[in-house]
Amino acid sequence: MGRVVLVGVVGKPNVGKSTFFAAATLKDVPIADYPFTTIQPNIGVAHLKTKCVCREMGVTDNPRNSACLNGTRLIPVKIVDVAGLVEGASRGKGLGNQFLDDVRQADALIQVVDASGSTDLEGRKVPMGTHDPVGDIAMVEHEFDLWMFGIIKKDWEKAARSLEQTGGKVVEHLADRLSGLSVTFGDVEQVVLRLHLRTEKPTAWTDEQIMQFVVETRKITKPSLVAANKADLPSSPANIEALRRTGRRIVPCASEAELLLRKAAEHGLVEYAPGDSNFGVKDPQKLSLAQTNALRMVEEKVMKVYGGTGVQDAINQAFFDLLSAIVVFPVEDEARLSDKDGRVLPDAFVMRGGSTAIDLARTVHSELADTFIYAIDARTGKRLGSDHVLKNRDIVKIVSSGKRG
Repeated sequence: MGRVVLVGVVGKPNVGKSTFFAAATLKDVPIADYPFTTIQPNIGVAHLKTKCVCREMGVTDNPRNSACLNGTRLIPVKIVDVAGLVEGASRGKGLGNQFLDDVRQADALIQVVDASGSTDLEGRKVPMGTHDPVGDIAMVEHEFDLWMFGIIKKDWEKAARSLEQTGGKVVEHLADRLSGLSVTFGDVEQVVLRLHLRTEKPTAWTDEQIMQFVVETRKITKPSLVAANKADLPSSPANIEALRRTGRRIVPCASEAELLLRKAAEHGLVEYAPGDSNFGVKDPQKLSLAQTNALRMVEEKVMKVYGGTGVQDAINQAFFDLLSAIVVFPVEDEARLSDKDGRVLPDAFVMRGGSTAIDLARTVHSELADTFIYAIDARTGKRLGSDHVLKNRDIVKIVSSGKRG
């Protein structure tokens, strides 16, 4: 707790991951219709869109670290776009080893798939509708599982024998082996108990049981959703329905449309904010014929069909639904809801569900955590201990013995 929450944008090559990332962050990244356009991971800032507490508390908007537009808060969050994953990546094929290494610190994953079925498993272009995107999801998940399986199996027999002979704890061993993937002792313990694995006899664990452990661990430590990209193409609706039948969380997306609208808004051509269900053209006379036609296509094939481009929705779901994230508003003056300079509700922090008052102190500044005394709920005036679990939309003052208190 206390560290920045990170969401990874993953998938096979040439499905529009970089376009999704660029649309979410407005960060210039290489975009092209051929595999492995992304070589190095791109880290950028997107925004969560959520209701601010300003209207509820009857105060004037004056944020510092995020924008508040008519009671809607846009809070910066970090996402990473990594190299495309292909079948065999766990054995080093393509950029597999780099992909898996880049994504290890992600708390949740947005898997972008080509819902139009226009790219094969290697990311090469094929006639629209000829490839089944359902298989892409399983491929990416399986390659990740094989990679994690390989980490565990390295020297497994020797380690298992040693644990039995010395009375060591297999849960601690696995947590240590997988710590680089942000897997905790509690995560491992939960999965081991769920699968009824014999902790006193790890030498009896079969490869099948270890793979079951890997799959369940991946599900709880790297929860994911599917951004069904290119949703505006003719072959996509049927494929999106097939994707939904897999039981996974599916968000239809049109990343190119979102990028177009974000760029147009940036240049003052349209009124649009991420996640809006529509947009307005400011001055039709300023648009070229190509721009007019492009915006008309977005209106007809994206907004009217899906009620939005899906990019913002995917980001919100990744944080709020997959990670049960909460938004907390720290203040230094609980009566005025301001910082020491009088700025009202200046900050809004995104934290994982289950975060405590001490986690908030650590997020604001490490010194606050080191010198933490108690916190105050600004709504009720109640004192909160360090282990108090925070709720979404809490407004909290941290009291410490340090200078920042």
